[in-house]
Amino acid sequence: MGHPPTGAAALSYVMTNKHEVPRTMGQQAGRRSWAEPWKIKMVEPLTMTDRPTRERAMAEAGYNTFLLRSTDVYIDLLTDSGTSAMSDRQWAGMMVGDEAYAGSENFYHLETAIQTYYGYKYLVPTHQGRGAENLISRTEIKPGQYVPGNMYFTTTRLHQEMAGGIFVDVICDEAHDPTNRNAFKGNVDLGKLDALVKEHGADKIAYVSLGATVNMAGGQPVSMANVKALRTWGDKHGIKIYLDATRAVENAFFIQERETGYAGRKIAEILKEFCSYTDGAWMSAKKDSLVNIGGWVAVNSWEVFEELRNLVVVFEGLHTYGGLAGRDMEAMAIGTAESVQDDHIRARIGQVRYLGGLLEKWGVPMMEPIGGHAIFLDARRFYPQLKQDDFAAQTLAAQLYLDSGIRTMERGIVSAGRNAKTGDHYRPKLELTRLTIPRRVYTQAHMDVVAESVKAVYEQRESVKGLKMVYEPKYLRFFQARFEPL
Repeated sequence: MGHPPTGAAALSYVMTNKHEVPRTMGQQAGRRSWAEPWKIKMVEPLTMTDRPTRERAMAEAGYNTFLLRSTDVYIDLLTDSGTSAMSDRQWAGMMVGDEAYAGSENFYHLETAIQTYYGYKYLVPTHQGRGAENLISRTEIKPGQYVPGNMYFTTTRLHQEMAGGIFVDVICDEAHDPTNRNAFKGNVDLGKLDALVKEHGADKIAYVSLGATVNMAGGQPVSMANVKALRTWGDKHGIKIYLDATRAVENAFFIQERETGYAGRKIAEILKEFCSYTDGAWMSAKKDSLVNIGGWVAVNSWEVFEELRNLVVVFEGLHTYGGLAGRDMEAMAIGTAESVQDDHIRARIGQVRYLGGLLEKWGVPMMEPIGGHAIFLDARRFYPQLKQDDFAAQTLAAQLYLDSGIRTMERGIVSAGRNAKTGDHYRPKLELTRLTIPRRVYTQAHMDVVAESVKAVYEQRESVKGLKMVYEPKYLRFFQARFEPL
């Protein structure tokens, strides 16, 4: 695998250019091969299908990879949410679940883990990140307030809008350019925040919604310098900062690798410092924390916690279980500790970079630089003959499945949805197809198979036509929409 250097070598790596990431992510000259910090104890057989079978399955699914049966999928790169492999210690923890309705011992283990590694005072567990988004949105947004964020995320924006908020994108402009190699394309543009305050007033802003890393921008990180500046800005205007901490451990890795002064710091230290500049966070623990279900919202304000603790009883369950079994909270507590181990996160991102390095070598267009959890293929450049309304990213996801049985997902115009007032599509600048790598699941050989499939589809790109949408649900249409070939 090609992995970035660490320690003193990482400082040299960063200082080759303070603003851009070097293009080559492959093996460094004179370095030895490097392997995952775990071994396989149990395997799950995969289904391998032929082309006619995949064509039938794709048609039945309405050319939407979310509607495929998992038994028809060979290598599943749809998402890294809840699809990671748990460790032997996590499975052992499942056996000591305290399934009490109130005051489960596992809740207190989880609370201690979040306080230790993320640093927030008060914790409310939820069934997954979506539940946490709902609670914080209902608690902190008044109808008509603006919610600036560093690029939208689908479920986050929907909960904010359902609470009466108005989302405003304040990410740096570089994030919308897939070929820009800025080291921290997830950064908030403070000038855009200033303009929002000038136009509407600070009291019209609910809070700043900070994602780290930024999923829809290709898993791009936020720098420590940027979140520090954001904290200063928030204090000046009396505006809170809430963090989507779903992939904050991965964000800490990029800070360690790229930001001056952090090369010798542990991931756990960097994560806790980053969180210290925010007022609270919500999290889908199904990503960084290596579990199949679960999430949380955590804050430092007792008053906000009181409201969250009341609301969770309405929507999720008692505040000491939040819709989770005790065993799930135990696995989450253990996974939280495992997620901040430096060797683990280096291997996790290293596998993503291995796949990206192969595609880069073959000239496949994708989001640059390579992010933390996925490869994002640039469907606009992949299929220049298609208009955005031909759903190029959705088309590419379908073509990859037809070629090899690999399941990916669209992150473009379909995911963006429609403007509720005009009824027209939101038209994001980025039209991406996401190849999301689950943690501790697939081998390097699987990545080779994926890369070769992408290469084959890329070589056949000129003959491809797009799709038309024939069914559109009211909310989060990318999950259930159906398409037909043009």
